[in-house]
This record gives sequence, C-alpha cells and structure tokens, in this order.
Amino acid sequence: MSSVIMDFHTHIFPPWLREKRDEYIKRDACFSLLYSQPKARLATAEELIASMDEAGIDLSVVLNIGWVSHELCVKTNDYILDSVSRYPRRLVGFCAIQPQAGDAAIAEIERCARAGAKGIGELRSDVQAFGLTDKRTMKPVVDAAVKHDLIFLTHSSEPVGHEYFGKGSITPDILYSFITAFPNLKLVCAHWGGGLPFYALMPEVATALANVLFDTAATVFLYKPGIFEQVSRIIGSDKILFGTDYPLMHQNRVLAQVQSARLPAKDKAKILGDNAQKMLYCDERAKA
Repeated sequence: MSSVIMDFHTHIFPPWLREKRDEYIKRDACFSLLYSQPKARLATAEELIASMDEAGIDLSVVLNIGWVSHELCVKTNDYILDSVSRYPRRLVGFCAIQPQAGDAAIAEIERCARAGAKGIGELRSDVQAFGLTDKRTMKPVVDAAVKHDLIFLTHSSEPVGHEYFGKGSITPDILYSFITAFPNLKLVCAHWGGGLPFYALMPEVATALANVLFDTAATVFLYKPGIFEQVSRIIGSDKILFGTDYPLMHQNRVLAQVQSARLPAKDKAKILGDNAQKMLYCDERAKA
C-alpha cells in the first residue's frame, strides 16, 4: 500500500456560507444545483480534517465548485487558500474561476497560483455556461494553467444511466474534444470521466489521454466495485486517482472499495496516493 493516502476530490466551504445557505442557493445556479437538497452536506476544513483522521487519510485535495458568479469564486477561493495555509501538511488547494469573466478569471488564476494553489476546479461548464470546446474562451485559461503548472479538474457526466442531483451534461464526447484541443494541459476528469476510460480501447483515444487522469469521486453511487479492475485493465492503474467527493459521502466508503478491489498491492498504492503525488509534485522534485 502507498505510504501516503490522498483523497483527490473533496469540497469545503466557509462557515459564513453555510450560515447563509438559503441565500446563496437563490443567488447562484451551481450552488443551488448541488446544495438545494437539505440532505446535501456542507463541510468546513476542520470537519474534513476530522474525517481524514477517522479514515486514515493523510492528504486531501480541496476543490471549489463551478460558481456562476466570479465574485463568489474569489470569496470562496479565499477560504480554500486560507485553509491550506492553516493545514499545509493535510490540504492541497484547487481554486474556481468563471471563464466567462475573461481577464478577471485569468487574474484570479494568477492570484491563486501565487498563493500556492495547485489546480483549478471543480469547474462546471454546463452550469457556468461556457463551452469547454470554445477556444476563444478556454485558450487563455489553459495557457495560464500551463504557465503556472496547474492541474485542471472538470466535472464529468455519464451520458446514460440513472439521474441524480448534480449529474449534469459534461459527457465523454465533450471531454474528448477538450482533451484533443489542449493536449498539453494536465487534466483530471472527475467521476471516472463519465465513462471516458472505456473508450480508450480505441487506440486514438488511448493516445489522446496522455495527460489525463480520472478520479473515483462518488463511485459508490455510480458503478459496481468491479470498475477498479476494469478501468485498470483498459488504461492502467497509473491513470486513476482515489477521490471520494466528501462530504457527499464518508471518505472510508470509497477507501474500502479501493482496498477490496482485486488488484495487486502496487496498483492499489498507485490509486490511493502515488499517482496523486506524482501529478502534484514530480515537476517540483525535478526542479529541485
């Protein structure tokens, strides 16, 4: 097993937002989509740390959401950056942008990168009303991400199967067009890429996925446990990142799925932390 276990997909929010939850549900379509249901939990950094301690998780990537409002991207990014500064050995920060904000979005990428953010996400092109395949909008964003060696993490959706709150419409065909348009971008497709790894049985798709990894967020709600063995067989275990989507579910639920998968210990180690460490820190180590 990996000496470090890293959850690549968690969400935290500032206490002030939780206190005014109903107000922000009315103000922002993405927040409403994800958190209008009373059972949808909002967690602070401290609650995430407590969950990590309980589950035996060393590090978590804390993601923002795809706010429609640029202002709310900035305000909630502040909380993520502050949380990472308070728990630098436990949390890794990703910040949100609204690509439609143009120069302001690029300035926010620059600000967050200077403050230590490692990535951008979890973006929601379907709710934020921008096109992942719109080069005029996305090229400046991708250029800024590549310049600062930031990882881009997007929500992903299955084109078939059951409906659920927050499913959305960022399907494998859209993701593939984005991937082929920007092959130098380090990309993570959440939720198994909506099934995109299965298309890697096509040689040209496998080639296109050179800089793409897939997280396992919310897998308990989506697939049978055999997903780990099947995807490992198709694209390799070095393309999979353990992610839970906490606080949507307890971190130990997905952790237990990985640990019980019929995979060699070295493959489980890659999924649970080695792949994440390599993606986040290998360039820094090379420079050192």
